[in-house]
Amino acid sequence: MTYHPLIAFFAEQGVPIQTVTLLLMLPIVATLVAFFRQVVGIKAFGIYTPSIITFALLAFDPNGLKYGIAIFVSVILVGMVTRLALKRFRLLYLPRVAITLSIISLAILIILVIGGIYNRTGLAAISIFPLLIMITLAEKFVATQIEKGSRVAFLLAIETLLISIVGYFLVSWDALTALLLSYPWIVLLTFLINFSLGKWTGLRVTEYFRFRKIFRSL
Repeated sequence: MTYHPLIAFFAEQGVPIQTVTLLLMLPIVATLVAFFRQVVGIKAFGIYTPSIITFALLAFDPNGLKYGIAIFVSVILVGMVTRLALKRFRLLYLPRVAITLSIISLAILIILVIGGIYNRTGLAAISIFPLLIMITLAEKFVATQIEKGSRVAFLLAIETLLISIVGYFLVSWDALTALLLSYPWIVLLTFLINFSLGKWTGLRVTEYFRFRKIFRSL
């Protein structure tokens, strides 16, 4: 692959090409999340959470999507059950989150051991960093549960996963990677896109479905 002179310069200074690629991808993923929020109407857990989970899914390669979704769902389910179990104890927020994170980490450890027992070597060999990213999602989930209820928190988790999956396919797209390494200035277009999204005043796609009865009566 032919790199842009700027990319080649970064590589000569000791910056790994993979690191350069991921840092160039981050503005694109963030823009994708902003597009889903402003135009489509999918909220998710802010902009940082789906962005970082996208790269966590990528770190699960070569079976990133399969195992990543499994860990994500496990974190959410264990978080929901733990929060319901602790509800009657009326604990303060931080101790409650600490207990939740502890239980989730132990549950993930058990899942990895089970993966090893059944020769799921890809699951058992997962790096610690994407696992930590997934586990810390629990704090966001618990905070949303407390503030807005379990139903809203669960829907936001599903929306976060949906955006992250789209981002995963985008980041793992070889053609886009090659384009960025050949023409890194393309990343600057995300600023123009986000300025446009910042001025968006139209209805979101989900609102067309939400108010479809009103539109039909017009």
